Amino acid sequence: MQEFTWPGRAAETELASDLEKAALRREFEQRLEECGTLAFRVARGVLRNAADAEDVAQEAILRSYRRFGRLRDPSRFRAWLVRISFRLALDHRRSARRRELRETTWATDLPKPTAEDIAASNEFGRRLQEAMAELSEKSRLVLLLTSMDGHSLEEVAELLRMPIGTVKSRLHSARKQLAGKLR
Repeated sequence: MQEFTWPGRAAETELASDLEKAALRREFEQRLEECGTLAFRVARGVLRNAADAEDVAQEAILRSYRRFGRLRDPSRFRAWLVRISFRLALDHRRSARRRELRETTWATDLPKPTAEDIAASNEFGRRLQEAMAELSEKSRLVLLLTSMDGHSLEEVAELLRMPIGTVKSRLHSARKQLAGKLR
């Protein structure tokens, strides 16, 4: 048997719930304002890479927002956000290491090259050199610094004194042009 509720009560309950959520959201925003860029700074300290740290900080803030209602003592928000950021950064670093290990293992398990393989490799090397020479100097420089010298996008941006978005754009364009020329 269903219990009868007055139409006004459902609206009151819904309104109270909305007001509670709004108050919780305002309190979260206030706590987050006090902390500033704390999540990013913690992640950057662990990862030493601004792009990865930014991703981790966004994830940390999102998780803290979703779980803010469960935080027993809101005055401990700062320490809680630090823990979330730190753990996510450690997870990210472990994941990157596992990925690097998989890629390294795959590369070292290659069979010994035959004379045919070496000849094909030399031919490919010659074609690669020609294709690289056809790229614009700006694109070639970004490609060489990132792919050949192993610099991160942030390092290349700093070296060339240009925005990281420009570096990403030039790298993408250079790779696309190079792939087209090597086909």
